Amino acid sequence: MAKPAPRRRMQKNVAPKKCYFDTEHKEPVIEDIASLRKFLTERGKIIPRSRTGLCSKHQKQLTNAIKHARHLGLLAFVSRT
Repeated sequence: MAKPAPRRRMQKNVAPKKCYFDTEHKEPVIEDIASLRKFLTERGKIIPRSRTGLCSKHQKQLTNAIKHARHLGLLAFVSRT
């Protein structure tokens, strides 16, 4: 009998080990839309902490800043594609 082929495991995307805001000595603020867009997908969703590598403190602040910017009209809720 032939042996079955070995299964290959999918590699996960490894997030950076350092928090972006800790290394840059910044805080996520509403007015800095360019840095907020780094943490959004092309469809406008907030990227999770497991993919961004942010610490929990800055991920929570980032989420609140993005949601606040959306309500102020600085960021779109959904991108048009």
